[in-house]
Amino acid sequence: MALRPVVLAPDPRLKVHCAPVEKVDAGVRRLMDDMLETMYDAPGIGLSAPQVGETIRVIVADVAREGEDATPIRMANPEILSLSDELHVYEEGCLSFPEHYAEVSRPASARIRYLDQDGAAQEIHADGLLATCVLHEIDHLDGILFVDHLTNLRRGMILRKMQKLKRLNKGAA
Repeated sequence: MALRPVVLAPDPRLKVHCAPVEKVDAGVRRLMDDMLETMYDAPGIGLSAPQVGETIRVIVADVAREGEDATPIRMANPEILSLSDELHVYEEGCLSFPEHYAEVSRPASARIRYLDQDGAAQEIHADGLLATCVLHEIDHLDGILFVDHLTNLRRGMILRKMQKLKRLNKGAA
């Protein structure tokens, strides 16, 4: 496993519609493992392939709380089968938007079909924080960022701060 650099917004790679995984092979499994290591190191609870510069439909997540055993989920080609009508609001963050958070309303639960790290078809029913996390990461695979769920004013403020951060980081290099 290896840490990978996280792509910071604004970056055109975060707005790409990702290609399906043709086969879960050793390369995809290595990517999933690298993404988990990167996510845990950040620390975060979810990460999508485009956030580490790969434009394929792969996400990882682990919403275990501190002190609980890790419960990593590796998904290739996640597909939303159903969404609840009930909505929940969570304060979301994103590793591509460090230190920026905003309340986002999403379905309280979702049924997701995906291929696991062995290429086997799986389905899960995700509730609460796991649903929010998985839906957030699936959005990434379609080029949708959590700030796209915000008002134009709020989104613009966050993106301007991110552009300033990127300029400052380039100057420090």
